[in-house]
Amino acid sequence: MGRIFEKRKHKMFARYAKMAKQFTRIGKEIAIAVKQSGPDPANNPRLRMAIQNSKAVNMPKDRVESAIKRAVSKDTENYDEVVYEGYGPHGIAILVECATDNNTRTVANIRMYFSRAEGALGKTGSLDFLFERKGIFKLPKNDLNIEDLELELIDFGAEEVFEEDGEIYIYTSFQNYGGMQKALEEKKLEVTSTELQRIPTNTVQLNEAQAAEVEALIEKIEDDEDVQAVYSNMA
Repeated sequence: MGRIFEKRKHKMFARYAKMAKQFTRIGKEIAIAVKQSGPDPANNPRLRMAIQNSKAVNMPKDRVESAIKRAVSKDTENYDEVVYEGYGPHGIAILVECATDNNTRTVANIRMYFSRAEGALGKTGSLDFLFERKGIFKLPKNDLNIEDLELELIDFGAEEVFEEDGEIYIYTSFQNYGGMQKALEEKKLEVTSTELQRIPTNTVQLNEAQAAEVEALIEKIEDDEDVQAVYSNMA
């Protein structure tokens, strides 16, 4: 189910721009987590998740610490988490997760991207039924036995456990995400990254030219500084 959503192909020349974008995205995640539950990772699961993900993209430790300190300051900006939904070219459903300090700017930009690609922004919640929210945990394979691990974790909500490219992926429902995070910590299993994704319940097959149009729109949206993640139901 989830394998095809693990990797999005990026052009090599965009590597450094992508890295900067990842640092910005995680910096916002840290800020939101600290504002919600404080700067102590031991008492803040969302902050622990953000710190784990910072390591996965090689974000420097001093940048992580600076992001936490800035978030504690009363003068730092507050980010609203907003989801925009719309249809792109060829009827492809697209969900856009944003963290923004200016909703007016963000919605205007997202609407423009859809419009220029001959798509349209929809009402909030209009496409929610097309996607399921899943928790995804990534662990190094090391000497772990997948069958044994799955049996250990099924009581904590593991829906799918599989290996790919030397790493283990664990999928849970959105409702079981927190319980799985706690279980992995208690079992002292190394987690290299963790996230909540929106997985389409059904996908739409396009030809190569059509898919390129949708990819162009998705990449344009992803480049926006307020965008945290983009999901679609394109196969």
